Amino acid sequence: MENQLILGDNLEIMRQMPGECVDLIYLDPPFFSNRNYEVIWGDAGEIRSFQDRWSGGVDHYIAWLKERVQEMHRLLKPTGSIFLHCDWHANAEIKVFILNKIFGEENFRSEIIWKRSTAHSDAKQGRRAFGNITDRIFYYSKSADCKFNQVYTPYDEEYTDGFYKFVDADGRRYTLGDLTGPGGASKGNPQYAIMGVTRYWRYSREKIDQLIKEGRVVQSKPGAVPRYKRYLDEMPGVPLQDMWDDIKPLGSQAKERIGYPTQKPEKLLERIIQTASDEGDTVFDPFVGGGTTVVVADKLNRRWVGIDQSVQAIKVTELRLYNQRDLFSAPFVTKLHKYDYDTLRYKDAFAFESWIVQQVGGASNLKQRGDLGIDGRTREGAPIQVKRSDNIGRNVIDNFRSACERFDENLFHKNQDAGQPVGVLIAFSFGKGAVEEIARLKIQQNVIIKLMRVDEIVPIAKKPTLAVRLKDLGADEKGQRDIEFTAVGESQAGIEMYAWDWDYDESKGIFKPEILRDQTGVQTRKFKAGEYVIAVRVVDNDGLESDEIIRLKVNGKIKRG
Repeated sequence: MENQLILGDNLEIMRQMPGECVDLIYLDPPFFSNRNYEVIWGDAGEIRSFQDRWSGGVDHYIAWLKERVQEMHRLLKPTGSIFLHCDWHANAEIKVFILNKIFGEENFRSEIIWKRSTAHSDAKQGRRAFGNITDRIFYYSKSADCKFNQVYTPYDEEYTDGFYKFVDADGRRYTLGDLTGPGGASKGNPQYAIMGVTRYWRYSREKIDQLIKEGRVVQSKPGAVPRYKRYLDEMPGVPLQDMWDDIKPLGSQAKERIGYPTQKPEKLLERIIQTASDEGDTVFDPFVGGGTTVVVADKLNRRWVGIDQSVQAIKVTELRLYNQRDLFSAPFVTKLHKYDYDTLRYKDAFAFESWIVQQVGGASNLKQRGDLGIDGRTREGAPIQVKRSDNIGRNVIDNFRSACERFDENLFHKNQDAGQPVGVLIAFSFGKGAVEEIARLKIQQNVIIKLMRVDEIVPIAKKPTLAVRLKDLGADEKGQRDIEFTAVGESQAGIEMYAWDWDYDESKGIFKPEILRDQTGVQTRKFKAGEYVIAVRVVDNDGLESDEIIRLKVNGKIKRG
């Protein structure tokens, strides 16, 4: 499965996904809490989802979530696991009425308590309850045969100071452990003498001799029972428990913070993903939100799929992925409700052919040469040809008819006799001559060629336009110039947001913004004397985008290239 960000309702999209295709699911669904707080991005997709889940109180919320978790259970492989993140408002109902019912009580693994904030007091506001500073993360597996990688946390300083109190000449801290074999002969432990002491030992004589040679066996005085030197730096740490208070919430100045109110720390997702999946496994997040799950999965060399109804959620996540990409990053696709005509019309030819064939349910041709101009075949085996062109003419029809017959002559005549299409031709538009030739072939030869326009297969729209104005606000006492940038995007769908890359690398052509989500389009920034290349991106409500590159020279006054 390819890495993909998908804009849309997760229930509808999950129903189209094949069963047992993902290894790990993490979901941080909208909490059953303060209604106003739950509208975060504020765009149409999120508001629509918000209204759906809130129309009937907690029972409706549980029904809304349960329907989706049932699909997630279907998508999980037998060795897969799910981590469902929730707060106190509905955690009991979620466990009893959703997770226990769908996954079974026998597949409950842990109830993780994450300390998400420091202590606070609402006593002055009259609150008569303890402060809520934790979230719950319910961990269930699909079966007993689930993947689980033990995670360890560091020992606390009090423990290491008290237990690992000895230090070698080279500075390595250690403690002394027992070498004697518990249970003696009844447990099969060997008996022999070492350093003048006869006991039942944990290890064979050969193993003990090797430890002595390595300086790992210590005898405090003649006649004392030898002990094993256990180094602190060789110990993995404390096996992870179900109380997670060592991962701090994101502060207002945290580097990874993107302005998403319920954004989770990357360390939290790192722990979950490393515990329940391996490299190459597929991680699925049906509520992408700020994108942390797929961003971390991408860093950890997992495949991933993320879904959200919010255009901003998908585009902000996309930008976060761009920001961390390098030569070794796996490719990913973003699937929107609508596609930009220019992008489809002028993208890589083979990539477009393969993609559009798959959109009609066909299988693309892996060969690029010697294929008789055939780019794929339908489920019934009929050839498909793709033309990235407008106003296709009669000559293309004639050539395709001949190619269909050469491709599989028996199938061609079988479809001809049955009155079925002998082939499918896909293009952006067809000219009058092509349409007339299709009619002639059908009437005179009973040869049916099906014509399909790209906009009949996928919805197409025009991407937004973008203009950027600059205003010199003057120099400060250090000689740096304050420059105001005003980005103005226009789209019939409406403008969703802007993003800014203040150090755009034209040679690589990769947009890596420092500001991911600007809803005003106005930014003010200081510049020293020098030359700069700046990129700004506008995103509309369909998720389509346009970029504007600004070349700026600052030397006394600003000059735009």
